[in-house]
Amino acid sequence: MRILTLSFLGLFFLLVSNDTAAQSSRESEVKAASSTSSQIFSTKKKGSKKAYNQQYDQSIKDYEKLMKANKKKYRKMAKGMEKPQYSDPTYFGHKKKPKKRPKGKRKFCDECGIVH
Repeated sequence: MRILTLSFLGLFFLLVSNDTAAQSSRESEVKAASSTSSQIFSTKKKGSKKAYNQQYDQSIKDYEKLMKANKKKYRKMAKGMEKPQYSDPTYFGHKKKPKKRPKGKRKFCDECGIVH
């Protein structure tokens, strides 16, 4: 029983000592890589600002073009709404003004739901 315990403890210390050696070697690799990555990051940062500003300027130009196109579209729609079929209440849902028939001959209109 004592031999098993001693062999187990010996094996345990052997494994622990290998793990610590592996960790120290990893730490040295990480420190070396971090110094070069900070230099690369600082140079990329300046370029990324310039690229971002160019994209921002382009998006502003696109927005202004869109607003000009919308302004033109809304002016055209407003001009079309001045037509009598939209502004005159007697047209109510019709492109052409409906006929006013005599009382005995009036029909139900499917377009507007009024008898005329």
